[in-house]
Amino acid sequence: MPIKHEQKKWDNRYTVAKGKPRVAQVLQENRHLLPTSGDALDLACGLGANALLLAQAGLAVQAWDLSSVAINALRSRAAAEWLRVQAAVRDVGEQPPMPASFDVIVVSYFLQRALAPALCAALRPGGLLFYQTFVKDKVYQQGPTNPDFLLTENELLTMFAPLRLRVYHEAGTLGDITQGLRNEALFVGQKVEER
Repeated sequence: MPIKHEQKKWDNRYTVAKGKPRVAQVLQENRHLLPTSGDALDLACGLGANALLLAQAGLAVQAWDLSSVAINALRSRAAAEWLRVQAAVRDVGEQPPMPASFDVIVVSYFLQRALAPALCAALRPGGLLFYQTFVKDKVYQQGPTNPDFLLTENELLTMFAPLRLRVYHEAGTLGDITQGLRNEALFVGQKVEER
């Protein structure tokens, strides 16, 4: 899909968005794993709830998204909360993060498989990747329907195999489907120190 069309789609979606954006569950539940200082990236940040939490945790935060509407809204919220977030309009497919540039990277509800090696490389030794997005094995209809944007079973484990697994959750349709987080996979991986 051409970038301009994709950008317009997300600008329109964020223009009509209501309510306060929610922090990704993978970050909220594992916030205790964050370092006390360092550089963080909220990639494909949307309205930036993750970026704001990272800034509240004391990290130097960059937030990138294709939508100028989302970036402007994030800048306003960050300023209103006296938080330092460097928010920028950026096509992460064309301009992925530089190698060894972040201690924390958060990605939620965004899937571009070709970026996985760049995300692993962008982490500094000991750095953490928090990742959450939709899976194909759905209990109920939510999120995208295009299989290009849905994870296959255990796919995050394969995509980020170079990282040391710290947290993983993918319940699929197992057991009592009325309980627990469904439709999504959560992953926290750490770049191991090179010896």
